[in-house]
Amino acid sequence: MRTIFLSLTLFISLNCFGQQIIDDEVTKLFKTELEKENIKSGILHIYSESRGIDIQLAKSKEDSIYINSPFYTASVTKMLTATAIGILADDNKLKFEDKIAQYLSETMMYNLHVLDGKDYSKDVTIAHLLQHTSGLPDYFTDNTIDGSPNMINQILMNTNKSWSAEEMIEFTKHNMKPHFVPGTYYHYTDTEYVLLALIIEKVSGVTFSQFLEENIFQPLKMHSSYINLKSSPIDKTFPMAKFFVGDIELSTLKSLSADWGGGGLVSTTNDLITFLEAFNNDLIVNKKTRISMQNWIYETKGMKYGFGIRKVSFKDLIDRDSELQLIGHPGSTASFLWYCKQLDTYISGTLNQLEASKKALLLVYEILKLIENKN
Repeated sequence: MRTIFLSLTLFISLNCFGQQIIDDEVTKLFKTELEKENIKSGILHIYSESRGIDIQLAKSKEDSIYINSPFYTASVTKMLTATAIGILADDNKLKFEDKIAQYLSETMMYNLHVLDGKDYSKDVTIAHLLQHTSGLPDYFTDNTIDGSPNMINQILMNTNKSWSAEEMIEFTKHNMKPHFVPGTYYHYTDTEYVLLALIIEKVSGVTFSQFLEENIFQPLKMHSSYINLKSSPIDKTFPMAKFFVGDIELSTLKSLSADWGGGGLVSTTNDLITFLEAFNNDLIVNKKTRISMQNWIYETKGMKYGFGIRKVSFKDLIDRDSELQLIGHPGSTASFLWYCKQLDTYISGTLNQLEASKKALLLVYEILKLIENKN
């Protein structure tokens, strides 16, 4: 009995020692990232129940920031928008294959997708929107027909402008051209996720932000999450962490209202990990729907896309000898929410800088390799 006790004590001690090494080395990696010139703050949360890992870090060079500070998630939002569509599908209120013309007004549909003189607007399906295969242009980053500022520049030029969903779609129609016939190729575009949020509102009868609150935030106790400029968190929380493009702060701009169904979510690492863990365990949408949402198509080297969710293979993406893969979504503010199945590990956070998205993904890789090598 004494031998068993000593062996168990030694096992626990070695395990705790190993976890401490991981904690220390992750902290060192995070600190190194924060020392880079254009990074002003960061939040990082790594969680694995099976591995006994729960590392939470937050640091800022200028202002106070905490691990439970909500931050602008940008395109991580797409996972929740797609999941909201999945919830409606589970309730038999729509189908992924439905034509979007069933749910949007004639005004909204008019000249939505006209390519080479032919109108394909009524051919676009909900699945096309979810998987970026509609051919619609991206009002944020695509070039305009006449070279005038696209939406990302409009946000910086007209900082007090409050954008409605209808204005964003009209801006796209008048200033940009579709890329291809629906369902034939892939082109990442936030325009589709504005339309998806409008469909959610039409089918549910409540606002997009209210639908998320009632069907995702409240059931999962994501009490610090909300849609920027459209709603408030369920519980009082810290102010949203500041985020930047270069040295220009974007956090307080009213024009960020142009980022909505595809990028308006403000959340915390804990809330986001809670969401993805529930999604993976079929607690939000049923298993059949989740599998449908992970019907991957080729996006670019090392990346595939489903319905509002991305799959990353590091072996192909960065030419490393690694079998590690991620499922989740990044955001343009260097925000991220990922799950690594091979390590049963969730990782979420942000570097709060539009110029650091690649750095954030490489940081995630280095952390996961560290965990893989230490366990």
